[in-house]
Amino acid sequence: MKILFLANHLDVGGISSYLLTLSSGLVRRGHHAHLACAGGSQVSRFISFERTFFIPVATRTKAEFNPLRLARNLGILTRYVRQKDIEIIHSNTRVTQVLGELLSRVSGISHVSTCHGFFRKSALRTVFPCWGWRTIAISRQVAEHLVQDLGVQEKNVRIIHNGIDFVRFSGSSAAGRKAFRRVLGLEEAPLVGIIARLSDVKGHLYLIEAMQAVRRRFSDVRLLIVGEGKMEMALRKKARELGLEECVIFMPKVPDTAEALAAMDVFVLPSLQEGLGLSLMEAMASGLAVVASSVGGIPDLLRHNENGLLVEPGNTEALAASIQELLGDASKRRSLGNAARAFMQENFSQERMCLETERVYLECLREKSL
Repeated sequence: MKILFLANHLDVGGISSYLLTLSSGLVRRGHHAHLACAGGSQVSRFISFERTFFIPVATRTKAEFNPLRLARNLGILTRYVRQKDIEIIHSNTRVTQVLGELLSRVSGISHVSTCHGFFRKSALRTVFPCWGWRTIAISRQVAEHLVQDLGVQEKNVRIIHNGIDFVRFSGSSAAGRKAFRRVLGLEEAPLVGIIARLSDVKGHLYLIEAMQAVRRRFSDVRLLIVGEGKMEMALRKKARELGLEECVIFMPKVPDTAEALAAMDVFVLPSLQEGLGLSLMEAMASGLAVVASSVGGIPDLLRHNENGLLVEPGNTEALAASIQELLGDASKRRSLGNAARAFMQENFSQERMCLETERVYLECLREKSL
């Protein structure tokens, strides 16, 4: 099959990781992957796969509210899908859902969308739902949200959990860990980390507050925050207010999340809302000890004290206590990390994700032929 993926960008983040894992797996299965987006730091990794193609289009802003940009993108992609005999359009954000729906109507090509999280109800989404012929939900909770809150027909929703490319997250060498830590200016200091967009729903503020208590016990601890977003100034301000400027390290981007994860001792995802948590899954696949909020799809991944630690969302004290527990017990870190990796390998493989997504594509193609 020839699949056109639509995304806003390919910077570090959950959707980029999803597309990289899915597209590389589908290419290995003999398909052709085409990606239309506004570019980003991860594009070179995408086009390094054989049978992949990149089409730069302006999708980084809300194109559905910009008729000129939307019309220009639609014209470019209409010509492209006809020239390349594209068989499936697969959108991944609200902006690209609108573009994908229009492109599908103009070209007659089947449109599939993936819902990576939770959305607010709006009049515009009711009038122009744009969910496609099939909608992939990354967790059971997201599927329920689609049906109950957004009115998507249950018969058109398919639950497909994100998969992980375990070759990428097999763990770097000790030299690789030290090299990344040198970039951060660290030697053997304990390193807590999070990789997520800087949004209020990711709970960064609670993590920074928790680090104040953690630092009282582990004076040389550092917190690595990888990501970009509208909360950056507020987070930096909070770190200054708590006297944690030297403790908290901000990195907007990393070449490869696997390298950053290999340098960490504990990974934390204190989200207030989460579809599944792809960065959490990558951390678990890396064999890291993890702490995460008991929200959304996260409890489907974590069993408390078996393969990670769960805390109530917004509970700074519990978050600090869990981080301290793991930093103070190397044996427990290893045990939980090994269990986390084994759980991911058994339940969230790249192969399963690609096979189940392929089945959705074939459903659409069969429906089109009727």
